[in-house]
Amino acid sequence: MWRSCAPLTILAVVLVTPLSVVAQGCPTSQTSLAEQLVNAFNGVFGVHPGMRANHPKGVVLEGTFIPTAEAASVSKAAHLQKKQASIPVTVRFSAGSGQPNVPDTSQMPRGMAVKFSLPDGSKTDLVVLSFNGFPVATAEEFRDFLLAVGASGPDAPKPTAIEKFLEAHPAAKHFVESPKPQPVSYATLPYFGINAFKFTNAKGAVTVGRYQLRPMAGEHFLTQEQLATMGPDYLSSEIRKRVRRGPAQFKLLLQVAEKADKIDDPSIAWPDSRKQIELGTITITKAVADSQAAEKNLLFMPGALVPGIEAADPMIAARSASYIVSLSRRAQAQ
Repeated sequence: MWRSCAPLTILAVVLVTPLSVVAQGCPTSQTSLAEQLVNAFNGVFGVHPGMRANHPKGVVLEGTFIPTAEAASVSKAAHLQKKQASIPVTVRFSAGSGQPNVPDTSQMPRGMAVKFSLPDGSKTDLVVLSFNGFPVATAEEFRDFLLAVGASGPDAPKPTAIEKFLEAHPAAKHFVESPKPQPVSYATLPYFGINAFKFTNAKGAVTVGRYQLRPMAGEHFLTQEQLATMGPDYLSSEIRKRVRRGPAQFKLLLQVAEKADKIDDPSIAWPDSRKQIELGTITITKAVADSQAAEKNLLFMPGALVPGIEAADPMIAARSASYIVSLSRRAQAQ
């Protein structure tokens, strides 16, 4: 059992070590990066026992995924083979923020997570955001971004920590200041993968790319006048009503990197001119009856992968490790 705080791979430490051991007996400066990230979220949004540190407000649904014939040419991953007629999926849409009661009318990026349940009993996840790009390039910088937000209350001296951070990090400033239109529905938003992955097909050919999910209903947003009439839970209510009327569908695309593209810097959005490969269709058919109960035990991790797909960005390991920390803490609070 690991007790010395020696530098080890973040994900490996969290997977094999009880979180109580990770958190105890080590100076704050030597706490794992995963714990630092969760602590930083808590510093901004507060501690909400039993809830996720980030995106705690969500709604869980179910459906299926059908791959395209072209998907197998990209990867040998089991869910991308056309012989699989249909793969069950669990989908969670979520509101941005670490506040469990954040109103759906807030102007924050939304999240979408997809868990594919494969025939052999294994699972693989997809975690995407309704903004193309990330505020920073590394997990360490993201921690520092959150710490700067937490240190910049109304009484903080000017320039505040976050003002200094944004001036030194143009991508973060762009992320914060860019308009984030209010969607008509979770099903009328595009979603973008934060990090890049390496895809290997049966012949060993490699493709590097980032995921995109495009709504088949089209992209539709509210006017300010329409938004003023919406309730604090309009998105979760709308998606439940929508799937009762008929399925909500998304095209799963892969945006392919070119040689000049940085694959380990999620703060740089690749140009729209990059090649896109259609991997399949996600069809959401029903909402889970008790969403709050269902999501307590759900864990979606960008690093939950199957043969044929590998992480191409080191941030993926840090993100996954922080999700495990968050899951452990909310399980302990239940």
